[in-house]
This record gives sequence, structure tokens and C-alpha cells, in this order.
Amino acid sequence: MKGHRQETVAEPLQQEVRAVFDPESVRADFPALAQTVHGRPLAYLDNAASSQTPQAVLDAMEHFYTRDRSNVHRGVHALSQRATLAYEAARETLAQYLGAASEREIVFVRGATEAINLVAWSFAAPRLAPGDEVLITHLEHHANIVPWQLVCEATGARLRVVPINDAGEVGLAEYERLLGPRTRIAAFAHISNALGTVLPVRKMTELARQRGVPTLVDGAQAVPHGPVDLRDLGCDFYVFSGHKMFGPTGIGVLWGRLNRLQGMRPYQGGGDMIASVSFEGTRFREPPHRFEAGTPAIAEAIGLGAAVEYLKGLDAEAVERYEAALLTTATEAVTALPGVRLVGSARERVGVLSFVMDGVHPHDIATILDQHGVAIRAGHHCAQPVMERFGVPATARASFAFYNTPGEVDALVAGLRQTVEIFA
Repeated sequence: MKGHRQETVAEPLQQEVRAVFDPESVRADFPALAQTVHGRPLAYLDNAASSQTPQAVLDAMEHFYTRDRSNVHRGVHALSQRATLAYEAARETLAQYLGAASEREIVFVRGATEAINLVAWSFAAPRLAPGDEVLITHLEHHANIVPWQLVCEATGARLRVVPINDAGEVGLAEYERLLGPRTRIAAFAHISNALGTVLPVRKMTELARQRGVPTLVDGAQAVPHGPVDLRDLGCDFYVFSGHKMFGPTGIGVLWGRLNRLQGMRPYQGGGDMIASVSFEGTRFREPPHRFEAGTPAIAEAIGLGAAVEYLKGLDAEAVERYEAALLTTATEAVTALPGVRLVGSARERVGVLSFVMDGVHPHDIATILDQHGVAIRAGHHCAQPVMERFGVPATARASFAFYNTPGEVDALVAGLRQTVEIFA
């Protein structure tokens, strides 16, 4: 009928989700979300790559730079003392948020990538011999593949890979079969960055523990979507990056069981990680400091602590339900478009919508969407083996956070409709 307004795809979700969690209640906390791009309101749907930062984090970092800027652990003057207190308070905040037994189990690193490399060289390499095995899955980010390849090349160990099915899920039977007598460590994602698949990490860590195999979990995609209980998870190491959980870039966390960290040699040498130095030898400090050589990312650690405090102020259960509803709505709307196919259809999926469009390269999709103010990611997402498994060179990936709205799903779908028309 002339003049009839077509209902938008996200409209039925509006009242339902606001009864659970209202994203408008937090959007004002994120300054970057208020901008326009190419004359359109920004719809930031690239959260799996890097999330936006709340004002509380920016304020905490500005306070350090304008009031407390000084080095930590070294000075007796007031600024150094305040900086040290703020830096170590951030460590305590992370420990409490993750359910760590002690703040001594929290090592500040540059990100998940450095954390995995640290474990690979300081923990795994000394324990590997020719014929030993490192077990990972086909879902891994390059950061959880390449370090293990390098360590295997250096030690003569063998890299084993747990396959995935057509839905993008890890099979527990295959994983258990590959946990052999020569497996020295198993390393796997908590959530796939390319597909959003949630791995059965509790069962995987339990099966490894029954065989005496240490485990590392890459939690970079999990921590933005809710608290992680390390006591319940059962792994030996857990890693993540600050910039994906609404914190600064250049900072991340390696959590390790204290007995594991105490048995590891330093990854790097330098100032602050030593107890004493002479030309005859060096004694190292206890964890976590032995793994934090040199001047750390002080402002960034403080900012990450502020990000965690911000997340603690949200209703985690409501956020989880809201994000699930948003992802379901987006998935249904996008895959209803002609020629669009979902890549990865795991039964348990969080935060990520990865798809391809017949006859259109993902980079072209992302370029057209950018003109609509919609920011998505296009490429192999540092997960080329996943792309090869599904027979595609790349995917378009929309990824969601609690500040995304049903209206932004509408903007995504409108841009995709235009893409279909352009390439029809």
C-alpha cells in the first residue's frame, strides 16, 4: 500500500531487548560511538578486532599522565609511590575479576599474543623433546598457531591439530583421541575469533588434566562478553588482550597457576625482574615480576583495571541475554538476504556473524558498508586455516558488543541490501 512503512528487521526486538538491557543506557559512556562516518551515524560492528573505550578508562589514564606519571617499583618519591599503588591495584582488580587465587598469578604483557609466546618459550620449550606433541585446534587464531610452530621447530616436537566439523565445532572425541602419551601441552581458544564458536573448554581442560597435560586457553574473545571464573574453568594458563575488552591497546594479561609460573624461567631479561645481578650470575624475582622486564605499560595497566571496574558495574547476565538476542536477530536478517551464506553455524556461538555473499568479495562488502557508516571486518581474520576449511579466501564479519543496538543491525542490513543491488 502506498505510504506503508516497511517494518525494519530489528524492530520486533526493540521492546524485548530493552526489557533485558538497554544499550542506550551505556552508549554515552563511549565517546567514539557519537561520531558520524561519511555523513552517517557510526555503527561500530568490529568489536572482535578491537572494542571501543569508555570515558572511565580514558579518565584513569589521563589522571596517571597528568598527576602520577612516574616509574613503578623504583622510586621513593610521592609520584612513584602513587603510580606503583595504582599499577598494583589494577593487578588486584584483574585477579579478583578472574577468580585468581592470588594477584601474583596476574602477569601484565602487551596482549594475548605475547602471553602465548611467553608460555610457549618459558614453559613449554624446556619440556619438549623430539617426538613430543603440542595439541591445538583448527579454530585457532594465528597467535595460537605460529608460536607453537616455532617452538616445535626448535625442539623437534610435533604440532597436532584437532579438526572441526562443518558447523565450525571442535569434536570432543577427536580431541580426546589426540591427547596422547606424548602430548606436553594443549592450547585452544575459549571462543573463535573468526566464527564465534564457543569451545567446550571445561570438558577439554578436564580431559587434559586426567592425563596430566597442562592447558592454555586463549580468552581474547571471551572476556569482553562476561566474567571468566578460572577456578571453574580448570586450565593452567589463560590469556587475553585489553583492547578487546574495552581497555587500552598495548596491554594484556597472562594468568598462570602460581606453581606453574614459579617453575618457569624469564621470557626476557632486564630491569625490575631481578632480585640481584652480578657478573657471576643473576637471581630473579618471584612471579609475576620476573616476567615483566623493563618499564611496563603503566598507564595501560591502570586503564585495563578501570575497564574491568566498568564491566563490574554492568548486569552481566542481562548483557549476555541481550547480546545473544542481538546476534540471533542479526543472523536471521543477514542470512535472509539473497546470496548470503553464514560461515560457521555452531550450536553455541557468541558475538560474531561471519558470512559470504555470492559473487562479491568481502572487501567490497566492507567498503560499501563503510559508506553507510557501518564498520565491519573483512579478510581471513588471522585464521587462514579456518578459511581453508570452509573453502573461502575470506569472510565479512560483523561482531557485537553490549553497546550495539537493533538500529545498527538495520543499518547493516540496509548496506547489505545495497551491496546485493550493486552486484546483481
